[in-house]
Amino acid sequence: MKLFSKYNRLNIAATICIFIIGSCTFYFLLRYILVHQVDEALDTEKEEIFAYLDMHHSLPEIVNTEDQLIVYRNSNKLYKPQYYNYYVEKSGHGETFRQLKFSVNVHDKYFTITVSKSLEETEALLQIIIGVTVCMIALILLVGYFINRRVLNKLWQPFYDTIQKVQTYNISEKREISLAKTGIEEFTLLNQSISEMTRRVQSDYQSLKEFTGHAAHEIQTPLAIIRNRMDMIIQDEIVLINHTQQIVDIEKAVSRLSKLHQSLLLLTKVEHRQFILNEQVKLNGLIEDKIAEFRDLIDSRSITVKTHLEPVSVLFHQQLAEIVVSNLLNNAVRYNRTGGNIEIILEPGKLEIANTSNLLKISQEKLFQRFYRDPDVGEEGTGLGLTIVKQICEMAGYTLKYDFVSDRHIFSIAFQQST
Repeated sequence: MKLFSKYNRLNIAATICIFIIGSCTFYFLLRYILVHQVDEALDTEKEEIFAYLDMHHSLPEIVNTEDQLIVYRNSNKLYKPQYYNYYVEKSGHGETFRQLKFSVNVHDKYFTITVSKSLEETEALLQIIIGVTVCMIALILLVGYFINRRVLNKLWQPFYDTIQKVQTYNISEKREISLAKTGIEEFTLLNQSISEMTRRVQSDYQSLKEFTGHAAHEIQTPLAIIRNRMDMIIQDEIVLINHTQQIVDIEKAVSRLSKLHQSLLLLTKVEHRQFILNEQVKLNGLIEDKIAEFRDLIDSRSITVKTHLEPVSVLFHQQLAEIVVSNLLNNAVRYNRTGGNIEIILEPGKLEIANTSNLLKISQEKLFQRFYRDPDVGEEGTGLGLTIVKQICEMAGYTLKYDFVSDRHIFSIAFQQST
């Protein structure tokens, strides 16, 4: 849930609760005031009756109206004045009256006098006021919601701009992240912190890239010397006979180190974008050539290869295209099971290579991690093959995806076909 939505929900809920409590309080307070006014009118009628009684020593003539009723009844004692509501069925509908009941003494005779005033107008006025109040509250809530939405969207726009720029920021590009200045102190502090952090991260990243590149170049000379010395040792038959296994182990280690050196060099060049993608590469022909190169290894493991290759040409780099196809096909063969199968589908805009395997699904977090090898496989390989494929795809603007369906590892590349 977005912060704005959460704030709106809490704000609306709190506002509705406050308005409900306020409306109920306003209703009862207003009703008390209006009823009190009716009671004052009843008191005025009572005072007029007492004034007439003092002057004429008799009760005034009863003159009833639609909104006021006066009733005299004989009584045997005096009553204290009492106020209460009285409901009366009148003209087919009910009507509530406010009544004042009190007693008087006229020539030693007690009379109970009841003065009633209709509350219909009071209730109607109360309903109108409450209706207007509820409408005003609803209008205030609605207007407040849209105002808050507009104002908050505008206030939070610098934050969303920052998030968008952080998401599109590529650390491999040699540029600082550009964040707009805002008039809000908190967002300004956030932007400054992000800018400072990206500067440090980019500096560390560039240092790491330079170290990798320099290390790869520095390895080249010692490797050449080791290979030269190994060739000289192999020519000595006595040494070769007595130390065959040791020489084989050294040769394997040197070969693996040489592959690692080549991979690091290639990765460095790709990251520094030293390749120009301006060659027309026919992927269908390239895939067929690579399958032919791996044919002996494929046949030795009884692997079935099924292909569906449409004529596809892309604007790419021939060497990089060969590396991508070779690495994916090499993994499909090397990590396959004996008697397994490989399916290769090439169509406009997409290349898909799927293979059976005894290995389980690879974690997305570790899949393209440098030097990662599955614990269930041997020491063969550098652990950089998929990393190189991913870097090449990113440089070319292609999308590399991995899926695991029906015990098959599936790598797919989405690309733009040349026209």
